Amino acid sequence: LSIGAKVIPHPDKASKGGEDAFFISDFDGGVFGIADGVSGWAEENVDPALFSKELVNHLAQSVTSEEVRGDPKVLLGKAHAATSSKGAATAIVATLLGAEGLLRVASVGDCGLRLVRDGNVVFATSPQQHYFDCPYQFSSEVGGQTAEDSAVHEITIVAGDVVVMGSDGLFDNVFDRDIAATVTLFQVTDVESAERTALATMANRNSRDPKYESPYSTEAIYQGFDVPIWRKLLGEKLTGGKLDDITVLVGVV
Repeated sequence: LSIGAKVIPHPDKASKGGEDAFFISDFDGGVFGIADGVSGWAEENVDPALFSKELVNHLAQSVTSEEVRGDPKVLLGKAHAATSSKGAATAIVATLLGAEGLLRVASVGDCGLRLVRDGNVVFATSPQQHYFDCPYQFSSEVGGQTAEDSAVHEITIVAGDVVVMGSDGLFDNVFDRDIAATVTLFQVTDVESAERTALATMANRNSRDPKYESPYSTEAIYQGFDVPIWRKLLGEKLTGGKLDDITVLVGVV
């Protein structure tokens, strides 16, 4: 995998680079992941970025561990056990076993991954959540999720496939059809590809558009959150993206 990354922080968090963190390793066929700090910890005077950044540091350091052996679920568990910062984060990790062409994915929460092949999204992870807008998450506190709660997938990939990994700032604001269209439009096959920048820019633009019918607002309506009945009678409905940190990793096979 030839992988590149693009990060656009939430405007209120830009001065510190946001609360997402990511890593990319060229071990074996490639290993990469994202952790998204849970912003609610700021209400307790805890910097949400500390947990996500430490978790990602341990992920990167543990990639070559004999204990891991290319298993992203084990990698998540090892990194979580080593993280001592106060806070919480959602996370996703993917490992490519180069000889087999097997992409293995483990995630806790609502960071996600899409596999684009021949202009179509042929694989997509699903978010894990306790209820709307409250995803599964690793935590420093008792009661959070562990690696045993991971959603685990194995996908055989072929040359020309494009893997798109992102924090929820991407998937709350960009539909899969637009991810596939963007990847197909650029068709760049190296680490300097424009795809990740285009996707992050699209997500950022949509997140700021109060009239955009985003994946986030669409899901909110499905979950029973909508405008008051009197506004519905006027033909209105809930719209708008979700302003957030946006991290996009794009890997070309």
